[in-house]
Amino acid sequence: MSIRVLSHPSLSELRAWLAGRGAPGADMAALEAQVREVLATVQAEGDAAVARYTARFDWPHAAAQTIRVPEADIASASIPEADAAAIAEAAAHIRAFHERQRQNSWFTHAPGAILGQLVLPVGRAGLYVPGGTGGNTPLISSLLMTAIPAQVAGVTSIAVATPPRPDGTVNPYLLATARMLGITEIYRMGSAWAIAALALGTESISAVDVIAGPGNIYVTTAKRLVAGIVGIDMIAGPSEIAILADASATAHYLAADMLSQAEHDPMASALLFTPDTSLARATAAELERQLDDLPRAELARKALADWGAIVLVPDLATGMEYINALAPEHVELAVADPWALVPLVRHAGAVFLGHTTPEPVGDYFAGPNHVLPTLGTARFAQALSVATFCKTTSLVATDPAYVARHGATIARLARLEGLEAHARSIESRFKE
Repeated sequence: MSIRVLSHPSLSELRAWLAGRGAPGADMAALEAQVREVLATVQAEGDAAVARYTARFDWPHAAAQTIRVPEADIASASIPEADAAAIAEAAAHIRAFHERQRQNSWFTHAPGAILGQLVLPVGRAGLYVPGGTGGNTPLISSLLMTAIPAQVAGVTSIAVATPPRPDGTVNPYLLATARMLGITEIYRMGSAWAIAALALGTESISAVDVIAGPGNIYVTTAKRLVAGIVGIDMIAGPSEIAILADASATAHYLAADMLSQAEHDPMASALLFTPDTSLARATAAELERQLDDLPRAELARKALADWGAIVLVPDLATGMEYINALAPEHVELAVADPWALVPLVRHAGAVFLGHTTPEPVGDYFAGPNHVLPTLGTARFAQALSVATFCKTTSLVATDPAYVARHGATIARLARLEGLEAHARSIESRFKE
């Protein structure tokens, strides 16, 4: 594999090349039609449809009455103590970070009025957790990163959907993690039918208010189609990383960090921006060397060949301009003084500072959420957070003096919009 090296490309050239990652393919319309059919079928047939789809694609012996994981299975799930301790430590860090995101209701006074805002949790959340390859590599971290913010927000009803393994079991690591979090409602269902069941409800599955969590193109399409029926966290695409590096960086580290994203998905993007040609050459060589014994080398090679690049830029400021324009999911500042560049950051899902802060630190352990906007949506979107599971309600209380003092003005504004009943509603109070 030879990664492309782009020497001082224009921003428009770079954008045009990367636009292919987010462009709908010719078969996208057909895929959306399939997902719409799944949604309609689950809405019409409920549990029977969920069981039928599950039996067809994941677990041949699935039945409506066995979709939910028995609580006894969750209680008895066993994993090595060292692994459980690692998960618990990560969970503690994630919870501590998200506790700082908690917003409080507030009230203020104006002459004759009390104004305020209630911050309230949604009633029920549905979390989608991919099962990984053959159900043997469940995304434990995704459960932590979705469930903990929901719990901090105050959500009291949480349902988890995850695809079962071919024998109908759910990986014990996922069950043990759910037990640590106090979650007992887990359903053996995946793909678009899981999203349909969570959003629309079935005979045995109560509909949720918000759906969060990553998934494949079928899951993502289903989430997009049910948005508006329920809230969703975001429409996330393939993983991406953009690294800005200077001569102080180590090629070995840079290559390892690029591969940490490339191994996710053949559509993953890994970009290195640097003004240092020697570092660029060394990193390209390191990528080749490290790929040799990477278990997911074939997948990573394709991602790097299609969507990876080392981009030579005249200086760090220009590199930062390019990164802001692309608004990537992950940004690493592998430079001698990363904090000096923080004021230049405008659009990024998450930023990792310095040579000893690789992106996986945030993926698993440090505390910030790893469910992040992709495909340039960091221009307007942000990480999954406690706010994903909250909503605000305004409060207004005015006394008779307030209405008498301001009523004529309010009625005038109503009539400017042609809304006579609005005006009369006000006047009925202050003209009495």
